[in-house]
Amino acid sequence: MELTSDEKELLLNAAKQSILSVFGEAEKPEIDYKAYPILKDKYGAFVTLKIDNELRGCIGYLVAIGPLFETVCEAAMSSAFNDPRFRQLSREEFDKIKVEISVLSPFKPINSYDEIEIGKHGLLLDEGGRAVLLPQVATENNYNRDQFLTALCHKAGLYGDYWQEKMLKLKVFTADIFAEK
Repeated sequence: MELTSDEKELLLNAAKQSILSVFGEAEKPEIDYKAYPILKDKYGAFVTLKIDNELRGCIGYLVAIGPLFETVCEAAMSSAFNDPRFRQLSREEFDKIKVEISVLSPFKPINSYDEIEIGKHGLLLDEGGRAVLLPQVATENNYNRDQFLTALCHKAGLYGDYWQEKMLKLKVFTADIFAEK
């Protein structure tokens, strides 16, 4: 799936407007699907919030909860107010956040760790715990493949070297990642 720059801008604005609607400062965003039919398609998506380049919230849906537009709006509100790692976003913080959206491709099972491409693939683990790492996690942290797999195991509540003992039940995916300037 290829989103146009207009569609990406529309999703970024909708994410922010969704958060503002919780503060009572905006209406929930709406869209004309006839003008933007691709945003009616069903894709999983994550919304990441950062303040001064530091994570402030990240929630998403591996599979669509509805049209992409609605999935992004729901993920934005959840990132701001329901990420258990952070307190709820305050109105004062809202003016400082930068929004990043990751629209996920379908998942593909892999049979070898050699199939993982750092900078391209995100990882979904569904074994002994469930965890997901977006593709940008590896590049932002300068992870090699081994470090990426170790981080995934930690996120799933497993010990870091668990992936070395056997081939994990992994799926890879790509993401169309875009953010506010």
